[in-house]
Amino acid sequence: MKVAVLLSGGVDSSVALCMLKEQGFDITAYYLKIWLEDELAFLGECPWEEDLEYARGVCNSQNVPLEIINMQQEYLNTVVEYTITELKAGRTPSPDIMCNRFIKFGEFFNKIDNTFDKVASGHYAQIEERHGLFYLKESPDKVKDQTYFLTYLKQDQLSRILFPIGHLNKHEVRELAHKYKLPTQNRKDSQGICFLGKIKYNDFIKFHLGEVRGEIIELETNIIVGSHKGYWFHTIGQRTGLGLSGGPWYVVKKDIDNNIIYISHNNQTEHLPHDRFFASNVNWIPQKPEISNFEVKLRHGAQKYHCEIDDSGDKLKVILNEKDQGISTGQFSIFYKDGYCLGGGVIEQIY
Repeated sequence: MKVAVLLSGGVDSSVALCMLKEQGFDITAYYLKIWLEDELAFLGECPWEEDLEYARGVCNSQNVPLEIINMQQEYLNTVVEYTITELKAGRTPSPDIMCNRFIKFGEFFNKIDNTFDKVASGHYAQIEERHGLFYLKESPDKVKDQTYFLTYLKQDQLSRILFPIGHLNKHEVRELAHKYKLPTQNRKDSQGICFLGKIKYNDFIKFHLGEVRGEIIELETNIIVGSHKGYWFHTIGQRTGLGLSGGPWYVVKKDIDNNIIYISHNNQTEHLPHDRFFASNVNWIPQKPEISNFEVKLRHGAQKYHCEIDDSGDKLKVILNEKDQGISTGQFSIFYKDGYCLGGGVIEQIY
């Protein structure tokens, strides 16, 4: 079986490559060049050259061919455009979800043009096939689990994907990296949005949307307590970066039309219920479930809430069993049952 391995220069994809080679697969590694180092070089250092050197080191140590595919334009047209559009609308984007759907397991499939049987990556997730349907299962490492970022994949995509390390915990992956004597064995995990590298997120936003001074108002008193540089720099539930004394303060509301940020000392304020919302554009994996009780993630991480859903209307109505400090439109709500990621949709309205 011929397998294309997405190699990022990190320890996870490096171990995935070694595991597949050890199992006897015919593999070729691919490094996807999506860093925006040319467009944003003046903002900071992009580490793509360092990543590529690590990727080369891994492939040389394992005698595996490495190819580089430039996908900057595809990335700009999909993920970056989506991110900026959402920020400008005052919503919270999830660029990594879009990257997996449209780039890593989308445009990349088109680039290799069915010359490989499978595409593998170093994601912490598992795929199971039952009766011709593909299920997305959580990793046993609940902190590293990445099913949240994979929830928008379709059946035809899942049918071609391998996640070799999906059944492992992070410490087990590190141990294997030492066993294989990989140059990435002690490399730290990358953080942040995949196309930014070492560029600061706010600098990226400023480049695209600029700065416009606005007021920061305390919700309960309607008193102006400070100013900000644009609502697009702030997210609901945020408690740092406001530059105010007397905290902690939480961003609890945004007035997009008037460029106003509302804050409160209480992130669970009774004036703003945070336990129910409508979601749209739901992608069910592998099919729409018949049940109405789920667990739900509102962001990447181990935390889940129990919830009930009602899909009798045009949009999916979701009711949580407790309030959350930072539900925001544009976020993805991802539904789980018994360790399986069943799908998810975009939060459109909070009430």
